[in-house]
Amino acid sequence: MQPFFNLYMTDSVTLQWFYYCHELMCLPSSHPAQVCMCVSARLLITSSLLESLSRHWAFLSALCGTVASSHTDHLFTSSMNDEKEVKSFLGRFVEEFPAALDECSPLPVSPLSRKVSLEELQGESLELGLRLLTARGAPAVFSALLCHEALSQLLQNDLSPYHFPQEAETNLVDEQEVVLLQSEPVQRLFLNKLINAALLWHQNFPSPYPYPSCFRPCSVHAIKNTRRKMEDKHLALAEFNQLFGIQDGVERAFYAVFDGHGGVDAATYTATHLHVVLSKQETLQSDAASAFKAAFKHTDNMFRSKARRERLRSGSTGVAVLIQGQELTVAWLGDSQAVLVRKGEAVTVMDPHKPEREDEKQRIEDLGGCITFMGCWRVNGTYAVSRAIGDFDQKPYVSGDADCSTTQLLGDEDYVLLACDGFFDTVRPSLVPELVLNALQQPGDSEEGGDTQQSEEAVGLRVAQYLVAHAKAAGSSDNITVMVVFLRPPEQLLARDSFTETAQATRDSTSQDAPQQ
Repeated sequence: MQPFFNLYMTDSVTLQWFYYCHELMCLPSSHPAQVCMCVSARLLITSSLLESLSRHWAFLSALCGTVASSHTDHLFTSSMNDEKEVKSFLGRFVEEFPAALDECSPLPVSPLSRKVSLEELQGESLELGLRLLTARGAPAVFSALLCHEALSQLLQNDLSPYHFPQEAETNLVDEQEVVLLQSEPVQRLFLNKLINAALLWHQNFPSPYPYPSCFRPCSVHAIKNTRRKMEDKHLALAEFNQLFGIQDGVERAFYAVFDGHGGVDAATYTATHLHVVLSKQETLQSDAASAFKAAFKHTDNMFRSKARRERLRSGSTGVAVLIQGQELTVAWLGDSQAVLVRKGEAVTVMDPHKPEREDEKQRIEDLGGCITFMGCWRVNGTYAVSRAIGDFDQKPYVSGDADCSTTQLLGDEDYVLLACDGFFDTVRPSLVPELVLNALQQPGDSEEGGDTQQSEEAVGLRVAQYLVAHAKAAGSSDNITVMVVFLRPPEQLLARDSFTETAQATRDSTSQDAPQQ
């Protein structure tokens, strides 16, 4: 392990010690003994350094032990609790659904659509199943596995009895013949597959249970704000592999925020289908950026067919993140954004598409369009976005081609934030680290018996709520959605900040005590 800073013996040796230990503490496996050995092997232990160590060692040891043991204990306790949670949930679920639904019984959740194409069936079924299970408190990994099992069985069935009559689509112009399914009966079949799988697992619990090997706290907060309707959608899918049955040994997690306009249809559709289309891309493992671009384009084409069938007029910008192994790939259409924060500093991973951006303006003009200022910059005097899913009346000026960037994760990243323009209209990306740190330092609610030890979930939610409230107070009137995906536990971010403050105080004290030259 190489130190992140060059350490030389100077008057600020105490500060160097703190910086070095602070970097070591960013590693989940850090322990006071490891810190001691690493520092001893690389630093000449002088009397001034020993004095510094003795002053701060108690604090450092307590902190190192807390963070390291917290990380290990969390993984162990989480594994044990997951199995208990799943068994408890299965007991409740089979009590509510002791047998398959009969043909006359109403569905426990409503399908998104009245009719679906064969290509749309997978996304709509998975959405329906996850919604049903999440509403009943199912553990996330179990929900993904159960939905995958149910869908796999559904797709083995002959679905021709559920076809809509072909004449229902004869009034469409320039539309390929599309096989459409009656959504309610085919989704009843899917839910029955899911119920039967749950009944079987309740009788024969899978052993060993597939625990998640990576835990990333994710917090989301969304508000309608002063708008008449809420047109934002979001998706956090840490169980990407489990939902799609991918078993290549590479961990994957998918996160996305979609900002609809002219209605919520485009945002809902993209949140339902984009990740499904992405999972089918042949280049997913080798080139996630190409896979993302193809997935966005294909989803836009799928929505075009639905919009024609159902005469929909809406659009949606979007930003999505795929964490695949040690790579973080960001894909975006329009002005929704993602910000990566590393060691307390914002890292630029994207440039949002806006009509006034010079290359976007040139692209639109080259196609014969224009941008005009009408309170804000608009494409051909209509939409205030230059790229989006949908908005077919303004294609190709409003493009459906996504941009992507890939960043190697080095292990020193703090979190990635995704948000719609309702947030970024009033908050600069460079301000995100300061705002998140302020939120983490806020005292928690003391309603639960005055317990100051809060769960990561509660802390994370407080951060997302704080960010949304700040954007609203700063003047945003739009829908606001903020998602924060922590790449290290929030307590480590506070620990590092504590180290930095102590190091700064030590440096100031050392410079004041140093003899004047």
